[in-house]
Amino acid sequence: MMRVVVTGAAGFLGSHLTDRLLRDGHEVIGIDNIVTGNPANLAHLERERRFSLIRHDVSRFIEVEGAIGAVFHFASPASPIDYLELPIQTLKVGSLGTHNALGLAKAKGARFFLASTSEVYGDPLVHPQPETYWGNVNPIGPRGVYDEAKRFAEAMTMAYHRTHGLDTRIVRIFNTYGPRMRPSDGRVVSNFIVQALKGEPLTVYGDGTQTRSFCYVDDLIEGIMRLFERGSANPTNIGNPGEFTVLQLAELVRECTGTTSPIQLRPLPIDDPKQRRPDISRAKRELAWEPRVPLEEGLRRTVPYFRSVVSV
Repeated sequence: MMRVVVTGAAGFLGSHLTDRLLRDGHEVIGIDNIVTGNPANLAHLERERRFSLIRHDVSRFIEVEGAIGAVFHFASPASPIDYLELPIQTLKVGSLGTHNALGLAKAKGARFFLASTSEVYGDPLVHPQPETYWGNVNPIGPRGVYDEAKRFAEAMTMAYHRTHGLDTRIVRIFNTYGPRMRPSDGRVVSNFIVQALKGEPLTVYGDGTQTRSFCYVDDLIEGIMRLFERGSANPTNIGNPGEFTVLQLAELVRECTGTTSPIQLRPLPIDDPKQRRPDISRAKRELAWEPRVPLEEGLRRTVPYFRSVVSV
């Protein structure tokens, strides 16, 4: 059992990862500046002696006393609304924050785990996207601050691996959903559920034929832990290869919430990917992992959470 650092511990994924690490017997030191994280995600750990939270911006030097066995770097604005509103902070946490987190791992002789993203593939010209695909990214577009921050973070991680021999992992996370998503985070699943619960029109951008692949959070965390424990330094896709159009997702949300809300079409945002689907061959082969929760079941697990936090 180890002492583990999780940056971004109060976020959607960071808090679920923290729960899993504690359940597996580890001690967790969370670091979060609560810019996009939510303290309520960690409220149930208030009396957990193996968990502590440090309020700190990882873009500044990170100092943690004592031995550390692993550093999970999950700190970053990660939704379109967040990184469009916080472009410089997004770039800083992807560059300076990654550098500081790597420095901590190197100083402690710890394994380093980077949460990267399918956004490194941009608006892909290859479908589905394998890890060998280099991507089609607009570096100066509005989404470039997030895409390039994560691409830089991957490059920095591999530089530490090759130069310093640091034990590293990189996960490329595809669209993930589940309890603890922020209702106002601008992601398509949370947008649709919140709009449905409020009886508002479900906003579909473009004609709704663009596709996404949605992975339930429990499946994602299981993939992350397998990658951490038995994976290699190569970037690894973790996501659900089931592909749905945005219109299909909207209809499923309507069914799961029982809403009669209509679907409303709006213009497609700049650089919005037309299709996104992971090739998970590497994860299947090396980690014996693949997702188990179908989209409809995952939505039915997620809707009660939103009912508890959304004012109707």
